[in-house]
Parts: sequence; C-alpha cells; structure tokens
Amino acid sequence: MGSFVMEDFVGNGVLQRLLPTLVDEGWDDVPTLKIMNAEDMDAINMSQQQKDALEIRSYLHDRALMQYADKFEASGKSLPELINLSAGDLSSQFGMKRGHIARFTDRTSACSDPIPKLYSSPTIQSRGMPSRNNSINKSYASVNSRKLQGITRYQSRFGTNNDKSLEQSLADFKIKDGYTFKGIVAAGPAEPRACGCVQPPTVNDTVAPYSAIENISIQKLTPEYKIGMERLVKTRTPPMKASELWREKPAVLLCIRRPGCIMCRAEAHQLYAKKPIFDALGIRLFAVLHEYIESEVKDFWPRYWGGVVAYNQGMEFFKSLGGGKLLKDKFLSGFLLNPRAIANYKRAKAMGIEQNFKGEGEIKGGLFIVGGGRSGIAYQFIERNFGDWAPLPEIIEICTQLQNQQQGQSESIKLSQE
Repeated sequence: MGSFVMEDFVGNGVLQRLLPTLVDEGWDDVPTLKIMNAEDMDAINMSQQQKDALEIRSYLHDRALMQYADKFEASGKSLPELINLSAGDLSSQFGMKRGHIARFTDRTSACSDPIPKLYSSPTIQSRGMPSRNNSINKSYASVNSRKLQGITRYQSRFGTNNDKSLEQSLADFKIKDGYTFKGIVAAGPAEPRACGCVQPPTVNDTVAPYSAIENISIQKLTPEYKIGMERLVKTRTPPMKASELWREKPAVLLCIRRPGCIMCRAEAHQLYAKKPIFDALGIRLFAVLHEYIESEVKDFWPRYWGGVVAYNQGMEFFKSLGGGKLLKDKFLSGFLLNPRAIANYKRAKAMGIEQNFKGEGEIKGGLFIVGGGRSGIAYQFIERNFGDWAPLPEIIEICTQLQNQQQGQSESIKLSQE
C-alpha cells in the first residue's frame, strides 16, 4: 500500500520541484493532493508533464504499485499510454511482475476500499481512458488556497439533500456485508468457529457513557502529518484530557489493537485515505494506541496513518469498547479457527501491506465518533473479530449527521442574536 509520506509519493521526478508551491497552496498531504482536478492544476500552473506524473502516481498509489512510479514517470508516457501497453512491454521495459501487471491494467480495481457510491460523480473520459484526476475525485472539493470555498461546495453537494440516498446506500451496504447496526453501536457478525465448538466473544451493545472517556489521560505521540516535518516527534507531549481532542470539533478515534498488525494498518490506511471527506465535514482524525513502542509508532506514522497518534496508557478507551473491561481473544480461537478473521487477513494482505509481530495483539480495538464539546459519543464500533473494520458508509453517515447538527445549532444561535 502506498505511503502517506509526501516525499515518498512525489519521488525524485518533476513533482519534487513543485513541492514548495504545493505547500504554499495547501496541498500538503497525500490524500488532499490526490483529489486535485484539472482546474486546481491550472491554478498553480502545472505543466502537462507534472499533470501526467501526478495522475500516474495517484493511480499507482491506489494499487500499491508505487515501486514503479519513478520508472513510469521517466518514460515520458501518459497513464493511458502505459495502461495500453502489452504485458510483455510492461515486463521488459519496467520489470513489472505478472501479478502486478494484472493489478495495474485493471482500471476498476484498487487496493483500498472504494469511495461509497453516494460520493462518486460520473466518470469523465480523458485521453481515451478514465482519468484519475477527472473522475470520482472531482466530486471532492478543491483544498488549496481556496480551501474554504471548496469545502462549502463540498458540503452543499453532500449535505442534507442526500439523506435519503445515503440511508439507502447504508442499508445496501449492511445487508451485503452482514453488519449489525443499532444506530449507535456496531460490530461485525458473530460467526461460528471450529464448526460451532468455539463461541465468539460477546460484545456490549450499549454505548459507552461519555463520562467513561472524557477524563481519560492521553499523550500525543505525533502531530498531524504535513510535508517536511520529522517522521516522529522526539519527545511526547505532557498528559492531557482526552476531551481536548474533540473540544472544538467532532472527532473520529480509531483504537488500534497493534500498529504492526497488517489488518490494523490496512484499516488505518483506508480510513485516512478519505481525509478530504472528513476535512470537508469538519471532523478530526485520531489513532489511539494502548501500548507505546517507539519503533512501531515510527513504522506506523505517517506511512499508514498521517493523523495524530495518541497513547492511552490506562487502556480506558479499549475498556469502554468492551463495556468496562478489555475485550480479548486468543490467536488460536480468535484467528486460526475464525473464518471471518482469516477473511479479514486476506483482505489486508491483498492491499500489499507489510506486517510484524511486535507488541501485544490480543486486546481488541474499535472506533469512536465523538461529537464536539460535551455532546457525547455518536457512534462506536467494536472489533468483534480480528481485523473487523467500521464500515465507511456508517462512519460518513454519522459524521454528516454531526455536521448537520452543528450547522443547525449555529443557525439557531445566529437567529437568537438577531
């Protein structure tokens, strides 16, 4: 899976000398850079060569094929020209492996979870093929020096007018994937293990009380990644109350079971890849760890996750997911004898993600969405099976509702002051 480090993404080609301009104009992280459209590129006077390079690298990043980016860019060919090459030419000219060729030439597939259908716009044909920068990403707003204007356009497109289609999209997703959604607490299905001889762990279907998380002591291990910053903060910040994370804006807190786990890295990557959506909705993204191993944090951030990483030494977030106690599972019963966990592993493996086995890996994680201020927990997802992910349509739906609620409150306050 492609790295979220900007220097890794732009490589040593024609985009490298454009970096100062990209930073000045607000294109300072990989997910935001990848949503550039033709208008955005023209606004900063990108050459055709630079446009082609960005399109190639965005396409390869989605397919975990960034090892070929420098060679492809140096060839001088555009992305449509490269895709139309024969398998033999791709192999002989660029040393591309057969399995990678299949992934590269399949224009419909990507290693990350697709953007929910609701957030896609009609594909625009360009130069004989679907163009990365003129297709679904055009539905995102511009996030440059006109960032505020772009976010407004984005919010108006995906605001309350789409509630009905969003609910239908969610219903289709839940029926298809078998998730149990109770409006505020969600978990993967409890499938039988070892022909029913092993029972899956029970999960608490009651939302954690806000009082259980607001005073949790955490430490920030990393800031939000921007180009040029250190790969790892050398000193941890002083302890702080968790409520500071969502004091001004709602927040998504991804509770990571183990940062070296292939499934945890995959979940973090696919969630952070949608950062422009959360930026437009006014939602902050945090990853929460229950164990601090410096080398593991360094490997995890910002390659797989470019948001803030926080350390919860007392594991209170993880206990809250388990109804007051840690939700744990054994490797044998929870993974080897669990078809759902094995399927989750294969899904992550297909994304081309590396892994290691450092650290504690039996404590289950999950996800919280917390409203701004003291408005409480809007949603929580429990990792019942190793590698269960909170469905993106559910996350986006809840975040959209929070945004609409905030807008309604702001309008009420404004009317009362008039």
